[in-house]
Amino acid sequence: MKDIAIIGIGVTKFGELFHQSYDDLVRDAAIQAISDAQISIDDIGAAWLSTAFPEIGVYKGRSGMDLCEPLSLYNIPVTRVSNYCASGGDAIRNAANALRAGECDVAMALGVEKLRDRQPQDSIVKMMVEYGHPYLQKGFTAAGTFAVYANRIMHEYGVTREDISSISVKNHFHGTLNHKAHHRIACSLEEVMTSPMVANPLTVMDSCPTTDGAACVIMVRAEDVDKLKHKPVYIKGIGFSISTGWDMPFFDPNHNFLSFEATRKAAQTAYKQAGITKPIEEIDLIEVHDCFSIVELLTYEDLGLCKPGEAKDLLRGNETKLGGSIPVNVSGGLLSCGHPVGATGIRMVHEVATHLRNNAGERQVKNAQTGMTHNIGGPGAIASVIILSNQI
Repeated sequence: MKDIAIIGIGVTKFGELFHQSYDDLVRDAAIQAISDAQISIDDIGAAWLSTAFPEIGVYKGRSGMDLCEPLSLYNIPVTRVSNYCASGGDAIRNAANALRAGECDVAMALGVEKLRDRQPQDSIVKMMVEYGHPYLQKGFTAAGTFAVYANRIMHEYGVTREDISSISVKNHFHGTLNHKAHHRIACSLEEVMTSPMVANPLTVMDSCPTTDGAACVIMVRAEDVDKLKHKPVYIKGIGFSISTGWDMPFFDPNHNFLSFEATRKAAQTAYKQAGITKPIEEIDLIEVHDCFSIVELLTYEDLGLCKPGEAKDLLRGNETKLGGSIPVNVSGGLLSCGHPVGATGIRMVHEVATHLRNNAGERQVKNAQTGMTHNIGGPGAIASVIILSNQI
């Protein structure tokens, strides 16, 4: 399988961007990435647009045309990708496969979401209830779903509320070092635990904010990299899995509510492609999908960073904090950066690539050579795992 190189990256500020339109965000992220790659927009041979929820607010992102228009990027194939929170990772996967197939020589993957331009009554929860599964979606909320997992892991492995909320404390500290993050304010454990309850034991500060933003990567085949001009970061493995449907795992009598099969399957695929056998030793930093604090905790085990029941020990030993043995979400994660759904997976790749280029400033992970990103979406059904390296 041919190695794919990322030669250009761009990301907007994440936040309540009422002063910027969907098109503005597309242009901002794309121009950064094109400039970083030192190419012309006319060099792009195919593009993938990741927008998960065009039905909300701005009604943009329903087709590839919504990428073409703001960039005047015409007469090439442009595909819109939607796969819940894993949409950005899927856009990158499709772009990489097109390069390997020889369909194009330069590919763009751009993710963008405008979630703040709507009234509170038009929430993602309302949209899912009205447009999701006619029976299984009723009463389903993301917070409620992950709260079930939180309670189960607390019962089974002795995880405490303090353990879960300490993830938010860690990631909000990291967020203070990231000028592109939505929230850049540190918080205490008490502030997280005493913030309003959303779904016991998850509080408001255990939950990521609703956010606008965009991110973009430019990719080529590794043999096409100009090493004097580019700072390439290589894609060594991509795993993507849809492991359950709407009725799973909640109606599966064998499911233990301690793990997500989609994450495990995607990670296995990515590790095999990248030749990773001991992730805790071979990976230098990870961006995981901390839409709620508990999801990061569960993901430690699903990615094989530790044995079942030992995730809390990584937290208590500060191993996943900047400076620890396996820093996780040094960008601030979704908890600080926010979660413009279509953009998040590509924003994570931007973050890891920045560290592999040694350009992350105050939050730089020292001597970073290999990094990984993870997204999970839907009812815990869809997962993307991407492994990146600064070595061919």
